[in-house]
Amino acid sequence: MTDVGSLTGILVVDKPIGPTSHDVVALVRRLSGVRRVGHGGTLDPFARGVLPIFIGAATRVVEYHLGDPKSYRATVVFGARSTTDDLEGELTPIEAAVPDRAAVEAGLGAFRGTIRQRPPAFSAVKVAGRRAYRAARAGKPIELPERTVTIERLELTGWDEGDPGRPAAVLEVDCSAGTYVRSLARDLGERLGTGAYLGTLVRTASGSFRLRDALDLETLRSRSAAAELQAVLLPIDHGLERFPVHRLSDVEVAAVTRGQIVRPAGGLPEEPGQRLRLVDGEAHLVAIAQMVGGRLHPEKVFQDVLVGPA
Repeated sequence: MTDVGSLTGILVVDKPIGPTSHDVVALVRRLSGVRRVGHGGTLDPFARGVLPIFIGAATRVVEYHLGDPKSYRATVVFGARSTTDDLEGELTPIEAAVPDRAAVEAGLGAFRGTIRQRPPAFSAVKVAGRRAYRAARAGKPIELPERTVTIERLELTGWDEGDPGRPAAVLEVDCSAGTYVRSLARDLGERLGTGAYLGTLVRTASGSFRLRDALDLETLRSRSAAAELQAVLLPIDHGLERFPVHRLSDVEVAAVTRGQIVRPAGGLPEEPGQRLRLVDGEAHLVAIAQMVGGRLHPEKVFQDVLVGPA
């Protein structure tokens, strides 16, 4: 029988509209009985979609997922500006002709590839130790510096003219970590001279975590027994396939679990600084290590954590 306190792994949740990411973490903490629970990238309350939840020792790999690319399905509404760049802000109608589908299609080209983007005033970006949204709520918004982001894919897949004064475009977006889709909506509207804001947002992927594999909260609550939760957890190293697997000898396993640097016999990649997933003879994850000068320097050491076959 699975002990609740021993649960370790990654849970992919389909966060609904309404709860915060922290609310979902609190629910998983309550259901699992495990205090060490974290998430892999905040979703705003008005957004839904993929929210990877890391439980137990899996919290130690969150840092390796912070740079994971993201995918979104977004609805951008034209004809007004928003103080928050989304539907939750105060809307100001724009006295200009709204664009048609062809104009929006043409406007998207400027936002593909590597671009400069200013985060929304209502964001969690820190300036001098203060969150931007706190200053904005106090009526003293901070002019945030632009940042470089990459939009790998930006396609218009739907067009809604149900409200002629507020047409809406459905966009599919593949982008780098740190990209604000709210800013993308705002800047697209500015480029077209009509104003725009984000009407809906669904995160369809975060790294290798996909919406089709995510559990909704109702299903999650129905699996509150420890064994049922364990059955839906992904291995701790899921999504870290970019780190090659290296099998250790028994002697090397003992050294690595003590945090010692080892020089294994052959078979290592030649790229300096390459991270590796170190496993024992039964393919159990022992550690994540960095190769420096032909030696393995353990960064994260795990014990009794099962992974798939190497």
